[in-house]
Amino acid sequence: MQVPSGVLADTLGPRKVLAAGGFLAGAGSMLFGFADSLALAAAGRTLAGLGVSVAFICVLKINANWFDDRRFATATGWANVVGILGALVATAPLAWLVGIVSWRTVFVWAGIASIALAVLTLWRMQDAPRAPVTPRRDEQWYRGLLAVLRNRATWPPFWVNFGLSGVNMSFIGLWAVPFLVQTYGMSAVTASNHTSLMIAGYAGATGFVGWLSDRVEKRRPILITSGVLYLACWCAWLAVVPPGWTYALALGMGIVLSGFSLSWACAKEVNVPQHAGMATSVANLGGFVAAGILQPLVGYVLDVTRSPAHAYGDFGAALAVFALFTATGLAGALFIRETRCRNISAELTRVEVTK
Repeated sequence: MQVPSGVLADTLGPRKVLAAGGFLAGAGSMLFGFADSLALAAAGRTLAGLGVSVAFICVLKINANWFDDRRFATATGWANVVGILGALVATAPLAWLVGIVSWRTVFVWAGIASIALAVLTLWRMQDAPRAPVTPRRDEQWYRGLLAVLRNRATWPPFWVNFGLSGVNMSFIGLWAVPFLVQTYGMSAVTASNHTSLMIAGYAGATGFVGWLSDRVEKRRPILITSGVLYLACWCAWLAVVPPGWTYALALGMGIVLSGFSLSWACAKEVNVPQHAGMATSVANLGGFVAAGILQPLVGYVLDVTRSPAHAYGDFGAALAVFALFTATGLAGALFIRETRCRNISAELTRVEVTK
């Protein structure tokens, strides 16, 4: 839903799309809470997933409308922090709450809260402080999307997300705990503490990275540095980090990863302002594509490398796959257009016309 979310945010406006997503997610959550069959439960989760899928791209579009180019990365960084805090609330605090009331009650009230947020969005939110920048009425949405896709400067941010965000989602979401348990003999709880540190490191740094980029008016050097350091972290895991250093490396990975969040600003600033939603959605899609590939690919690598010495599979080979994908993200950062925190779409168009 990333690219469709961008199209909807650009054509209908983020306010309407966010509200519709909130109503849909709320209905899905409540359906899940009341479900008395697997089919209804699956339908509820599907509706909830579709509803929340529009949220982040709409936030990026709102930031593009409300903040000038030299504040966009800062606003997006802090929006990221708030999102991560919400994700953390959905871990231990939610588990504590489920211990007091039933899980059904939790999902029903989560649905009610989502619908309440949708109502507040329609009532109080504005798409922009003035008339929003939208495509011309005579412009078909697919022409705008084709313009974004044909713009070669759009694709380096896609590959940055592919190689950095996608690797992070796949590792934290599935493979980090088995790796730490099998390689270092940790308990599942201790291994999970490492993934929490990665998330905390990212949350703590992403707001600062956005502010720093806007302050120095540079995107590309920070992105490249982030890619180099994140790849170095994977090389450190491959070299087998001493047990006493695993927490430090986990925290460091989260901190250095935060630089990739500038990729959304880079995608926005090389396309015309009215296509900000579509441009950021194409960049954001890269992370989901990589995660979708890495989850089964790493599992396959572990299966084919299973041996008496590696009953679970050879995690060294699996880490090499993560490192290779990270190198793809670094390569994308090397081809990022330096925008100096301003929209350069008109300049790029002039260059193409000249050619």
